[in-house]
Amino acid sequence: MKHIRIYLIGFITLALLILSFHWFVAVERIDAGCVGIRVNLVGNNKGVDDITEVTGWVFYMPLFTAIYEFPVYTQVKDYDPFTINAKDGSEFTVDPTFSYYVDRTMVPKMFSQYRRDLSELENGYIRNVIMDCYRIIANQYPSDSLMSNRMHFENQVQNMMQDELKKEGFIFQQVTSNLTAPKSLKDAIDAKNRTTQEAIQSENKLRQAEAEARAMLIAAEAEKKANDLRASALTPLIIQQMYIEKWDGKLPTYGEVPKLFRDISK
Repeated sequence: MKHIRIYLIGFITLALLILSFHWFVAVERIDAGCVGIRVNLVGNNKGVDDITEVTGWVFYMPLFTAIYEFPVYTQVKDYDPFTINAKDGSEFTVDPTFSYYVDRTMVPKMFSQYRRDLSELENGYIRNVIMDCYRIIANQYPSDSLMSNRMHFENQVQNMMQDELKKEGFIFQQVTSNLTAPKSLKDAIDAKNRTTQEAIQSENKLRQAEAEARAMLIAAEAEKKANDLRASALTPLIIQQMYIEKWDGKLPTYGEVPKLFRDISK
């Protein structure tokens, strides 16, 4: 019985030591491509230290200190679609895919201000900035202008995102908007395009008809001039010569014999 009590006390003591060791001593490996920050949980220095941990192994006391990792390599976030309104109230849908990375020198300030890890910031602060940029810029365009000036619209959105996110240490790289117009606007644009195509086709047919008419007129004038020229060239002597050339030498059986030559005695 005494031996069991000794073993039990030893086991409890060992467990307490292991637990105490876990509370007071811990080690964290900061992965390559990440920045680690040390956060004091108690004492006068509670908050984010000015020191940014380098990549490697970091020893700390979990009871008094916390270590957080922020990746500083490129992140790609595919957000759920949301709606924006053009200047005239028409609703467009945006389904953005956003890529960025974190400025390593801004990580301590970033965590001190927001107290969130990167995934929470993606779904909170960054998402709100992206939505606001799209909505503010879209409200400057009428619906038809937004569609016809889509590239300029997206450039404005990207510039605004870049400026706003850079203030907090997020470096903008690229965004794909996947902007979709409302069905009513699509139908109106399709109808306008059909009308334009039909007008172009009608104009082309009219031009073709005018060209054919001019060609016919030119041909008729040319033929008339040729006929007039031939008519003016047919003198009585030429007609008589043509008759002689075509005569086969036979006189008609009945009727008056044609006078082939003029009587020069008269």
